[in-house]
Amino acid sequence: MPAVSDLSYDDWLEHAFSHSIRPHGNAWFFDEDPPWWDPEPFLAVDYFTRLFLTTERSLAGFSDAQIAQGFTYLLSTSASGDNGWFYKTSTPTAARLACVEAIQHVFACLFAPRCAAVLGHIDEPGAAPLNTVCYMWWDEFPCLALPDDPDCDQIHRAAIEVMRRTLRLEAIACQEAALHGLGHWARYRPNEVAAAVDEFLGDGRSKRAEIVSYARWARCGCVL
Repeated sequence: MPAVSDLSYDDWLEHAFSHSIRPHGNAWFFDEDPPWWDPEPFLAVDYFTRLFLTTERSLAGFSDAQIAQGFTYLLSTSASGDNGWFYKTSTPTAARLACVEAIQHVFACLFAPRCAAVLGHIDEPGAAPLNTVCYMWWDEFPCLALPDDPDCDQIHRAAIEVMRRTLRLEAIACQEAALHGLGHWARYRPNEVAAAVDEFLGDGRSKRAEIVSYARWARCGCVL
């Protein structure tokens, strides 16, 4: 099936999030010839920014399981996420930064209230439909900027700032997701990651021993 590129914002939401959840087998986007969204990068960044900032309203008609499936389709590099939408320098830097910064809203307004208070890295039981996509958000998220991009440093600093702010949320699933992301950034930006983790560990809030241990592992980049 040919790629689709001329969808309105509302049609795009239907395309990505309205599919039913199959009780067995692969999700719809792993079918032999599914319809794939293939927009210009600037349009993709615009739609994602709108979605991230308005998750409650934009996704009100879909179940949590459909939302998880839709985000996996759109963002996972094992699905359609590896299309270069976020790192293409043809999109203005301000728009790319706004998109990254809007991710904070997804954690605060979608994941925090809807994820169960369980930890993914130790496979605790009782996870809600959105827990996995929350935990894997930064692990699965497409590349934000290439090394030769003059704005690479600025964009990656913006992502780390989103993770740092996410650590201030009370939802342990969101804290774990931020630490997971920081752990993957630690090799390349050790000072900024260490500062974010140290702030989290020293903020005076009571914390489970498991999240404290995970934070220490993330600080040195020892996460999977």
